[in-house]
Amino acid sequence: MPFTLGIVGAGQFAGQFAKLFQAHPGVGDVTVTDLLPERADRLVSQYGLAGTHPTFEAMLESDVDAVALFTQRWTHGPLVVRALRAGKHVYSAVPMAVSEEEIAAIVEAVKETGLTYMMGETSQYNPATVYARQKITEGGFGRLFYAEGDYVHDMDLGFYEAYQYSGGEHWKSTASYPPLLYPTHSVGGVLGAWQTHAVSVSAIGVRDERGDGVFDKEVSQFDNDFSNATALFEAAGGGSFRINEFRRVGYPSHIRESRFRFFGTEGSLEQLATVSFWQDKKGVQDVSAHLQPAPTLSADDPSLAEVAPALRDAFTSGSAPVHDRSRLPKEFAELPNGHEGSHHFLVHDFVTAVTTRTLPTVNAWVAARYTLPGIVAHRSALQGGARLEIPDFGDAPA
Repeated sequence: MPFTLGIVGAGQFAGQFAKLFQAHPGVGDVTVTDLLPERADRLVSQYGLAGTHPTFEAMLESDVDAVALFTQRWTHGPLVVRALRAGKHVYSAVPMAVSEEEIAAIVEAVKETGLTYMMGETSQYNPATVYARQKITEGGFGRLFYAEGDYVHDMDLGFYEAYQYSGGEHWKSTASYPPLLYPTHSVGGVLGAWQTHAVSVSAIGVRDERGDGVFDKEVSQFDNDFSNATALFEAAGGGSFRINEFRRVGYPSHIRESRFRFFGTEGSLEQLATVSFWQDKKGVQDVSAHLQPAPTLSADDPSLAEVAPALRDAFTSGSAPVHDRSRLPKEFAELPNGHEGSHHFLVHDFVTAVTTRTLPTVNAWVAARYTLPGIVAHRSALQGGARLEIPDFGDAPA
């Protein structure tokens, strides 16, 4: 029996996901709400959705079975809890939340309601993460002891336009969002392959020098002037991993914004913008083609009209050869994908979790392990790199 879904936030990312939810055989009517009603109306008209709700509160009072949150990144925590407490399953864009207290509230709400919560972390399905997961299962790395994850997305490549679209005349105050509070595209790709979690961290932030009013403490809603940050984490069970969250960087973010490296006693995987290599003690194998998604949509497609031009590449990539599409519905075969082939899997895995009442891969406990390390890392950076312990909410229930 298909379930009904309400989309919260009709901004740049919602359109592509609305199209996928609408097409999935496990989803019935799809409705929308947005603080700007004209955006909700436009999304309904563009994709033939079932209608709009005047407010988030009205959506929660309706008979929709689930909600998908595509609101601004610092708003997710409280909205998730309200939706769960209203009896709705929840799909949330990243990050999970912006404080340990908000994360704890989500975990507790999931425990008490028994409802589905899934964080839509794209790097869980990143080709490099999928490949590394396979190699770990096969024992190819030997003992994995170190990994690296980079989310290298320069502000000049789409983020200015995105914040202007979502933030209105005061967009600069929110464009200063601390990089380490948006850590899941780097942390999630590492931990999505390596089944461990972070137990401590030391981080360094780089204060911005552009002088354009972004990453300016006098303007910032978050009192933040870090535009770049690096964090080194201790992994449970031994080993370490390092992440970079860069917003001022000379790098072609539109080609590959998340990239990963894994090192074990018997093998290693290294990835750059356009190449990926598997290495062992005998030699080097170029696996770039195996991890390269095929394009599925032209960057000038009308469905991308609301997306900043520099961000459109993120919505036009299809699946890579490493992806196993056998579990996906046939309705997705010709539909746009994005973020290195992750969108189809994100939607399908949420729908499957709701309809089968099973835990999704990035459930509340996993999402906490992908998000909380960055929150503590930002605190470490503010303390000049002090090594801080990272609380853990434990494994998901069986």
